[in-house]
Amino acid sequence: MQTPHPFSCHCGAVKMEVTLSDGLATARRCDCSFCRRRGAIAVSAPLSGIRIVQGADNLSLYQFGTGTAKHYFCKTCGNYTHHQRRSNPEQYGVNAACLEGVNPRDLDPVPWNDGVNHPSDQPR
Repeated sequence: MQTPHPFSCHCGAVKMEVTLSDGLATARRCDCSFCRRRGAIAVSAPLSGIRIVQGADNLSLYQFGTGTAKHYFCKTCGNYTHHQRRSNPEQYGVNAACLEGVNPRDLDPVPWNDGVNHPSDQPR
């Protein structure tokens, strides 16, 4: 069993414990219209892998496009915390920079997902 990682937004209003699917090995970026502007490196966690310890009421939800993905932010500092993925709605993408003791710079090189040509956006 993996040990949960302490996690917080920039201002500390939102605190979580995150159990990752495969540690930092799942680190990746996405180039969809939203993620490329956000610029965060996300790591994977199962839906059961996030426990909000503090600040659930301080999270704001943003959805766009197909509405499948659910992107969460701290209402106070605006920090992106996590999102429920459209590529796999059974997983969260978690902002690696919010994990205590993780410097995203140490994760390079980080692979990119092709969010521009996502299968959900293609005509059937």
